[in-house]
Amino acid sequence: MDKDRFEKGLAVRKSVLGAEHVEKMFAAADDFTLPFQEMLTEYCWGFGWGDETLDAKTRSLMNLTMIAALNRMHEWELHLNGAINNGVSKDEIRAVIHQIGIYCGAPAAMTCFRIAKRVLDEKSG
Repeated sequence: MDKDRFEKGLAVRKSVLGAEHVEKMFAAADDFTLPFQEMLTEYCWGFGWGDETLDAKTRSLMNLTMIAALNRMHEWELHLNGAINNGVSKDEIRAVIHQIGIYCGAPAAMTCFRIAKRVLDEKSG
């Protein structure tokens, strides 16, 4: 493991997803799942998200579309919260869900709208 890349990834992961969520994932990890958490942190968050060529907001918008296309709605909700943390606005969320509807289909967009409405309502209420 590249410790510097892991530490960078840990900071980025906590910034996007929230420290509480990330710490919970590591606390729940055991000898079976810990290597995967470490790899995700180092590679996805340190190498991928740590590359400053794309800003975090752009990465969040890209992730929302890709995760919707894969129909991983639990992860979509997690990354929606991350997108909001990265400054994605309500209007931008709506626009990205429209793109999801066009390229992934209406059922995917409907699910994304249900999740987004609930998350946005919780954050505003």
